[in-house]
Amino acid sequence: VPSADMRGGAASEEAPEAYPLGAARAQVQDTFIIAQTGDALVIVDQHAAHERLVYERLKSGLENGGVARQLLLIPDIVELAPEAIDSLLGALGELEQFGLVIESFGPQAVAVREVPALLGTCDTRTLLTDLAGILLEAEDGSGARALRDRLDHVLSTMACHGSVRAGRRLTPQEMNALLRDMEKTPFSGQCNHGRPTYVELKLTDIEKLFQRR
Repeated sequence: VPSADMRGGAASEEAPEAYPLGAARAQVQDTFIIAQTGDALVIVDQHAAHERLVYERLKSGLENGGVARQLLLIPDIVELAPEAIDSLLGALGELEQFGLVIESFGPQAVAVREVPALLGTCDTRTLLTDLAGILLEAEDGSGARALRDRLDHVLSTMACHGSVRAGRRLTPQEMNALLRDMEKTPFSGQCNHGRPTYVELKLTDIEKLFQRR
């Protein structure tokens, strides 16, 4: 009997042999996508894979004049420790290049007016806390900030906040869209932390597990 946590992708019309990562067939534990190719099964970690895609898009945006921003209709007011607030306000220009527009809102708060469009509805407080931590670590004796010097760390942090989480149910169309995006994105086989985003099990190896070969 199929597990209730494993949902098939019967609605998908994708042909398995048509794409390198195949066609989505199921989602397990709302965390892993099971895809079928012509001669293998592909298991994708949806969070790790999407995190890599967001990272590469953020990086591309930064290299082409700045990350696209999304205006918040109602600014988020985020309260943080004074040193965190000071570090963020001291890097307004750099943060704007990364798609984040904030301004002072009293001694222990900032108003978040724009966020990177790729992140959608992210937890701005956690994001700012993480970015403030990076800024504080990057300060030298003169108080200079170096977000650009820690580009990979910053982009990885932002990508993590903007990626599809484990535990989110995806439709067959969403799963296949993720697979297609992975196929055309550089380095999509590894997440930003160096872990694999998918593994491939050849049909011949699966047959050996059941002593069919």
